[in-house]
Amino acid sequence: MNIGFIGLGIMGTPMALHLAAAGHQLFVKTRSKVPADIAAANAKVCASGEEVARNAEVIFLMVPDTPDVELVLFGEGGVAKGLSKGKTVVDMSSISPIATKAFAKRVAETGADYMDAPVSGGEVGAKAASLTIMCGAEPSVFEKVQPLLEKMGKNITLVGGVGDGQTTKVANQIIVALNIAAVSEALVFASKAGADPAKVRQALMGGFASSRILEVHGERMIKRTFNPGFRIKLHQKDLGLALQGAKELGVSLPQTANAAQLMQACAANGMGDLDHSALVRALELMANHPVAKE
Repeated sequence: MNIGFIGLGIMGTPMALHLAAAGHQLFVKTRSKVPADIAAANAKVCASGEEVARNAEVIFLMVPDTPDVELVLFGEGGVAKGLSKGKTVVDMSSISPIATKAFAKRVAETGADYMDAPVSGGEVGAKAASLTIMCGAEPSVFEKVQPLLEKMGKNITLVGGVGDGQTTKVANQIIVALNIAAVSEALVFASKAGADPAKVRQALMGGFASSRILEVHGERMIKRTFNPGFRIKLHQKDLGLALQGAKELGVSLPQTANAAQLMQACAANGMGDLDHSALVRALELMANHPVAKE
């Protein structure tokens, strides 16, 4: 199949490579230089989203935020201009559920189908093709795209109609952020109390407090390895979507708001491009005590 892929960053590049490895012809566009691995996969580099859409049957998007998706779809030389009946747009970015529904309506006017399919699992999951993929689409559209998604992920769920995938991703980001904050508080407390945070983490891994966040990000906090798998500024954006949605729905999300403020503190101190596990740095600043030495 001819596949379009727009957005070849930390996540998009390995995801696109899995599709190429499965024998699909890639038509790609990205803001920066096309990665060498993508070029070596015989991908055809396109000058615009419109060119990608004209050549591809399914067009995947993996860009940072809602305005980026809108620009890629409907800006000058955008994907929408190259769409027609039988083509499908699959947005794997993490963006506003409300905007997603509006984008889908505009895409439908071209005769093409639309699906939101945000992911969880970070760079590790993207490289291992083990991403969790949360889908919002008509069942027939999901069935068409599912074999392609299976090349990129393991836990693939059709949650409901268009927008429901993005709603699920926002819920995911709430849970992840609050878990990171909880692990951060626990390790800062333990370290300042004089305990070895590495041994505290090891002990907790065998109890009810055990979690994937404690396993992976707890280790990052102790080893000080904050090179980005998922940047603070992107998680901060997702929590903003959660709080915006909560306001519109009349829902109170006090712990989400607190986690968003911790990420804001990190961003204000020049740490927006660090991994979201670096949220611990905000608590360390308030405690005047690092979990472990750099």
